[in-house]
Amino acid sequence: MTSLATRALDRAQELLPIKWRGTLMLRAWAFVKVPMILWARPVVEDLSADRCVVRIPLTRRTKNHQNALYIGAYTVGADVAGGLLAMEASRSRKSDVVLIFKDMQAEFLARGEDDVWFTCEEGPAIRAAVAQAADTGERVNIPVKITATVPKKRGDRAIANFVLTLSLKRTSKKV
Repeated sequence: MTSLATRALDRAQELLPIKWRGTLMLRAWAFVKVPMILWARPVVEDLSADRCVVRIPLTRRTKNHQNALYIGAYTVGADVAGGLLAMEASRSRKSDVVLIFKDMQAEFLARGEDDVWFTCEEGPAIRAAVAQAADTGERVNIPVKITATVPKKRGDRAIANFVLTLSLKRTSKKV
């Protein structure tokens, strides 16, 4: 990205509320890199150095035949909640660390019969892993926990728990 584009992006980030900024940044990135994410229309509800909360709306696009969130939409929500923290850690460090999720464990406890919120509070561990990958050039794998809830129907009670293995490595090109 050119320095002019980078400055414009940084300025836009200062002006927009985090919900809009995070959602717009995610959707722009997804449009270019992973268009499948756009189908679920994720909304970034909160994004800080320590925590990310992403909402996947329950719509015709994201529900299954039982009028609950489809398993593919769960995967998008968990991926985005954990991935955004890693992307932000890499971006704030100005490092050329790229990420991918190498595996996933999921435990489904109840149906997502309304908008599902995915929360990842692994920011400190992710930042440390990004720093290690950037400094050593070696691949770093860490487990990242994400919890799914349906606040409108079940409050803070988890309806699903995920553990994704985040794999980080410094590349030779800037991402």
